[in-house]
Amino acid sequence: MLTQQAIDAFTALTGTTPDGVWAGPGRINLIGEHTDYNDGYVLPFALPQAACVAASARIDGRWRFRSVDLDETVELGVDGLVPGTSGWHSYLAGVVWALREAGHDVGGADLVLTSDVPLGAGLSSSAAIECAVLTALIDLNGLDIAPMERAKLARVAENAYVGAPTGLLDQAASTLCEADHALFLDCRTLDTEQVPLAVTETGLEILVVDTRTRHSHVDGEYAARRASCEDACRVLGVPALRDVIDLDDALARLPEVQARRVRHVVTENQRVLDSITALGAGDYAELGRLMTASHASMRDDYEITETSVDLAVETALAAGALGARMTGGGFGGCVLALVGVDQVDEVAAAVRRAFASAGLGEPVTFLARPSAGARRLV
Repeated sequence: MLTQQAIDAFTALTGTTPDGVWAGPGRINLIGEHTDYNDGYVLPFALPQAACVAASARIDGRWRFRSVDLDETVELGVDGLVPGTSGWHSYLAGVVWALREAGHDVGGADLVLTSDVPLGAGLSSSAAIECAVLTALIDLNGLDIAPMERAKLARVAENAYVGAPTGLLDQAASTLCEADHALFLDCRTLDTEQVPLAVTETGLEILVVDTRTRHSHVDGEYAARRASCEDACRVLGVPALRDVIDLDDALARLPEVQARRVRHVVTENQRVLDSITALGAGDYAELGRLMTASHASMRDDYEITETSVDLAVETALAAGALGARMTGGGFGGCVLALVGVDQVDEVAAAVRRAFASAGLGEPVTFLARPSAGARRLV
């Protein structure tokens, strides 16, 4: 349906059919939050929800971007590729810029975008766009770029062009994930491992609660957390927080707030490793416990949760979820809960009731099924 919508919009814009249609999925991070830019470990998986791009090459060296969802069109030449430019089209233009800065010969193109990844929900809608556009441009221009290098280029677009100081997690997940697996990524070595994540086979589901409390990675809070970690590394004399061996000693050497930030990152890294062990053993009760501990750490030590996500987690646990945690950069967004297949409706209803009682807007719930990474659809 999304594919046909993109094709129809492309035809309406250009009068022709596109050369192809490409998708970049959103992602959910099962566990491992704010560890990526600390050279740590993450465990995301790709979602069925995706950004979809219908595209064709142009011969005039210009790029025309069309957002179906916003009903807006922007056209740029090379002189219009200016880092720091704001607006939805910066996520598309940034990919063109990043490819050209890396020395790749990228010609003009018409690109029509539509997406069903919720904006600002912590599901990496921006990386989905970047990876869909990147995959389209690579195919249109006959480029040979390895998967991890693609993820790096998409991150350059977000960091250097858009101006959001994210790590590699989002772009790597959107590029490298496989269906029915989570992606274990070592953010220092960039080694990856596909970890089977077949929860439905064990009578469980991953229920996502979109609190509809929106956030932005460009705001000051995300950058402040990252700066705090970098400052702590300078005090501790380590390249990154993953290198902290004696946590108690490190905490004793840091001011209180900085110490709590460090404690979250170091313990979260261990929770990722423990989660992989739990999945390998089929111990979903332990996985749930680790998810809940992760949320408590984000809430108390990293201080990136807020009222709606805390309420969703607490309510899901009270209604019988094995574990629950916020996912994404924080300050709103989505919660994921590990629940029995026969408890999905009950947990979702309990969260809706709790939100209504608290005077919050009604949340959106859906089931998350691990899906494939960025790819050509047509």
